[in-house]
Amino acid sequence: MNILIFNGSPRKHGNTDLLLEQIERGIVRAGHKAEHIHLAHLVIHPCTGCGHCENEGECIFKDDMTLLYRKIDAANRIVIGSPIYFYGVTAQTKAFIDRCQALWCRKYLLGEIKPEREYRRGYMVSVAATDGGKIFDGARLTVRYAFDAMEFSYSGELLAQGVEVKGAVAEKNELMDGALQLGMELCRKP
Repeated sequence: MNILIFNGSPRKHGNTDLLLEQIERGIVRAGHKAEHIHLAHLVIHPCTGCGHCENEGECIFKDDMTLLYRKIDAANRIVIGSPIYFYGVTAQTKAFIDRCQALWCRKYLLGEIKPEREYRRGYMVSVAATDGGKIFDGARLTVRYAFDAMEFSYSGELLAQGVEVKGAVAEKNELMDGALQLGMELCRKP
């Protein structure tokens, strides 16, 4: 099974990072491996809306996203993790998602649909400092539509509210156990 974990947090060893590492432990415990990709370490040019992908199915920019397109196409499972910044995902995560417009164009404009889509599942992990009732709504919608463009079904989420201090999630046993469980569960077929 080909599993990708996209970490959209710019903070090293922060709460999102700790949850994603715990998910990776669950994946390993289930007998699989995952590739952990730190979006903040990559060069991903923002989408400029030039329209090139509408006709070609490829982005005009040749940067680190070029390799990610191939990885996404080959993946069976994807986890996207991001802390909440102003009710949305981080800038690093958003740049990555915006560049998935090329995948959306392939699917909806050029008709390139993958027949194995039902086995491709996507998961969201997010951490928020506040306890607002709608704190995850914007990020959830963004990630859900990104998965649609990538041809993955939105299959689950792990959300942590009221976690502000760096590393505080490690003290929340229920969340850490949930992350480990999610890592094991996402390995199950279909």
